[in-house]
Amino acid sequence: MSTFDALRGQLLDAAEAFSGGGDVLAGILSGMVDDVDRMLREELEIFPVCHHSPASALAMTRRLRDKRPKVVYLELCEDMRPLLDELRNCRLPVALQAFATQLDGFPAGSGPLSVIAPVTEASAEYQAIAYALDTPGVEIVLVDRSVDHVFQWLPQETDGPDPHEQAAQGDEAALHSDDVALHGDAVGVEIGDLRPRFAELEKHLLHHGKVRHWSEWWDQYVEQPLTGADYDTYRQAMALIGSLFRRLRPDGHGRLAVDEERERYMWTRIREHLAESGADPADCLYVCGAFHAVSTVAEFGLRSEAPPYTIAPRTGTRWLHGLIPSSHSAIEAQFGLAQGSVSIAAATWAKAVRRGGVTPYRLEGQQGGRAKQGGKRGGSAAPPVAAEPAADRLSGFLAAPPALDGLDEDELRGWCVDIVRLARRNGYLASTADAIAVFETSILLAGLRGRARPTPYDFADAAVTCIEKDAVPGRRDVRRLCEILLGGDKIGMVGYDALPPLARDVYDRLEPLGLDLTRRTQQRVLLDLRADPELEPCSDLLWTLRHLLPDGALRPIMGARRLGERPIQESWDVALGRHQREIVELGYEGVTVEQVLEQRLRRMAWDPQATAGAALAAVEDAILYVGGRRLPGELGACAVELLAAERTVDDAPEVLRRIRRLLTYYRASEPELPAWCEDFVTAGYSHYCTLLPTAFADDETGVRQVGAMLGFLFTLESLALSLGCDRAQLELAVRQSHPRDPAKVALLWAAQTQLGLLTREELRARCDELLANPLVVPAYPLYVSGFVQALEPVPGLAPFVVEALSKAFARLPDPVLLPWLPTLICTLRQHAPELVPVLVREAGRTFPGALAELDAWTPPWERPAAPVRAARAAAAPSGPVSTLLARHPGACDAVAVLLGCTAEWGSTGHGNGEVAALLDRHPATTGAVAALLGA
Repeated sequence: MSTFDALRGQLLDAAEAFSGGGDVLAGILSGMVDDVDRMLREELEIFPVCHHSPASALAMTRRLRDKRPKVVYLELCEDMRPLLDELRNCRLPVALQAFATQLDGFPAGSGPLSVIAPVTEASAEYQAIAYALDTPGVEIVLVDRSVDHVFQWLPQETDGPDPHEQAAQGDEAALHSDDVALHGDAVGVEIGDLRPRFAELEKHLLHHGKVRHWSEWWDQYVEQPLTGADYDTYRQAMALIGSLFRRLRPDGHGRLAVDEERERYMWTRIREHLAESGADPADCLYVCGAFHAVSTVAEFGLRSEAPPYTIAPRTGTRWLHGLIPSSHSAIEAQFGLAQGSVSIAAATWAKAVRRGGVTPYRLEGQQGGRAKQGGKRGGSAAPPVAAEPAADRLSGFLAAPPALDGLDEDELRGWCVDIVRLARRNGYLASTADAIAVFETSILLAGLRGRARPTPYDFADAAVTCIEKDAVPGRRDVRRLCEILLGGDKIGMVGYDALPPLARDVYDRLEPLGLDLTRRTQQRVLLDLRADPELEPCSDLLWTLRHLLPDGALRPIMGARRLGERPIQESWDVALGRHQREIVELGYEGVTVEQVLEQRLRRMAWDPQATAGAALAAVEDAILYVGGRRLPGELGACAVELLAAERTVDDAPEVLRRIRRLLTYYRASEPELPAWCEDFVTAGYSHYCTLLPTAFADDETGVRQVGAMLGFLFTLESLALSLGCDRAQLELAVRQSHPRDPAKVALLWAAQTQLGLLTREELRARCDELLANPLVVPAYPLYVSGFVQALEPVPGLAPFVVEALSKAFARLPDPVLLPWLPTLICTLRQHAPELVPVLVREAGRTFPGALAELDAWTPPWERPAAPVRAARAAAAPSGPVSTLLARHPGACDAVAVLLGCTAEWGSTGHGNGEVAALLDRHPATTGAVAALLGA
């Protein structure tokens, strides 16, 4: 007879009474009992767990001390095994991470790929890891799919989303988003995922359990009853829950197929290890989620007769492994748990350890907490307990109500007093009356929810109800304060010895600053580079890290790094402790930050979507943070190739701004321009001349881009001509341009004026015609925006633009001018925000500076032209200079031929009496000049 025949009969009778003879419910209940029975009859002992469960951790601690297995099989990615030895150098919680940027076998553009597996002290997996690593002769084997297979199977896994993956996390997570984001965008894997995959079932359980979130239901109906249960009861109850959730699932759920593949994978790895090592299954323990403990695949068990399972090969992707800091809030956000649930679980674990006399396992040398070892307690270890036949513990457990703890008034009273104290510190007008109200409301809520003792969830709801009246006065709301009170958001840290070489190199090189880089607080540091030149390497490293790390890790308060500038003092706000994950992930890319920066700059320049502007930005960053000539030269040559290959001018403003800055830097710091700069200017001159007519005519090309093209051609024209370019190419491009857009027409007129194809008087006449034509007046702001854009390539046009705007304000009537003003302002703001100050300065020089001068002021363009003075009769040259030139006419003849002058030489006489008289009175000057010239 089966161990659970009596329980099976009771469940079938209940199904008969409940469903009226239906086979579906009877099959589900009977199948659940069969699943538990099959797990217990398996030769290899299976330990079902739930992730981050204090009850699972307590049961694991007791079982390890009783059984003392020699091999522990753990449901975790098998290629993460080397990371387990580094956990002793960390302060929990931390996350095991696998990271890949160079992908082979996955879709292009899907990287970087990242997988994390968080580990907390209040978890069964950590107890198993600590026991195995610190107990001689014990081996721990990770048997779950590799990280590579996680992403190979990910498309199948996302076919059927879980209800809790779509659950809203609430606005409260934004209060500590920095800690929530510790995992980044990594894919999370957990040991013992145990949650209903049937949305209606979860909704039913939450409704009848009178709770708001699944974590609260699990704590009340599973964690609390099983915390003090014996091992057999715990094991059978967890297996029963896993079977329930496995059988109550939607049909065609895509994730079930992936779970079954994982179960085949794990049992295959277990059999392979047993065959290779020759270990006795009686000395082994298989730790997996309760969902997998009752698997129905054919490969289940050591005596399975199913055909051998073929494991698919891994791709050629190179995976890098490391440890990153984690936190309770990051774990909650990653796996859809209620805010504060992991902190409450940690508090429950600590309280159960104190109350139950259980000494948990802890890695030797582990940071934080007390170094205790469960296996060393009480001197010599007791012999292993012999395995006993499994008895039916489920019947009694399910029939009897759970033994609930009585009301602990001292604990609840302490919570109420402390939450009022915290609330007052954070700006709430809380008082002793609020503490009393929270106390009574907690008891009331617990009674309404069928609890003899208020849980932390009841206390948090009561505190929110009684203290948070209308608004949150500070940064933290009451629920967040309750979480801090009940243990806070514990944040882990990766120890120095467990860091990758790059992170250790960063810590070593910043040691002269005297900062504690492991602190999560913001620290201020002052660098006096003139007094302490040895701090310059630290300054260089800080600027490089600021470029590589996200905002907030490093913030310069004083000092800046620009081309050609070196500050003598710097002040920094350093918060590297909050961004340890980002520093660790930098270590996956290289050995030093300089190597990582060079790789990123090369990827930026040689990216298939890169533009010439992006390549020039890489050149500038290479000069600022790497130095030397090799890397900027290579990136600059790439920028030349990108510019010549571009078929659009969308990037022209950025190209103009950056190449001007780079040319200014090289002219000030180098004896000559690099070869790539000369090539860039010549290529850009030819390239923009070729595209100029098309850009003028294309409606999709903005006036800003055309203005930048003209700015490149006009401002760099002298350099381009000295390098061999032909100005006729620019003149032909301008003559072939025929724009229709008003702003581009104005740009073309400005270009023609600069080239001498259009005089200033003709340009003024055309603008006057525009103002005189009422049909064109609504479009006049667009012409003005074109003229303003022309200030960059033709800065001498600023007085004319002021004149054009002044005439518009003077001549247009108010019914036309007032509706036109908003359009003018919006046009200038959209198309030329940085050029408006140039226009304002020119207007300041044109208009009077005092109000009293305004009445008598006449605009320069309205003043009468000055009369042309009659040319004075050419006086005959006189003096020793004229005599000298007349005596040696060759130089003057050559200059006259060069200038095209055809005048004849006249007689040398002293026609100018005043000059002759002056020279006669002071002959010493004439004599000195004559002696100097050898006359």
